[in-house]
Amino acid sequence: QVQLVESGGGLVQPGGSLRLSCAASGSIFSINDMGWYRQAPGKERELVATISKGGITKYVDPVKGRFTISRDNAENTVYLQMSSLKPEDTAVYYCNAALWVVGGGFTNYWGQGTQVIVSS
Repeated sequence: QVQLVESGGGLVQPGGSLRLSCAASGSIFSINDMGWYRQAPGKERELVATISKGGITKYVDPVKGRFTISRDNAENTVYLQMSSLKPEDTAVYYCNAALWVVGGGFTNYWGQGTQVIVSS
């Protein structure tokens, strides 16, 4: 059993900052890529950023220069530091981990999501 638990969402004014965290726990052998996705009301879930086990990061254009993804491999945790937030960043943010389960196979796991609202 593997769980991804996100935290750090909330209401913030435009131009503000938030830091999301996602901790993976359970029968984890090894985690490869970790990432953050978001889903705005009425829209499909979209990629925000990913980070490899070695720390290579990728961002979608709308968040480049404003968001920073990082991870702590010892704690199986991924973070998303969000700055200069805009109303269009409002969404439910989900973390994702591609990982090997102890005694099992390779699977993608998702967190339950954390709401981010950017509004004045």
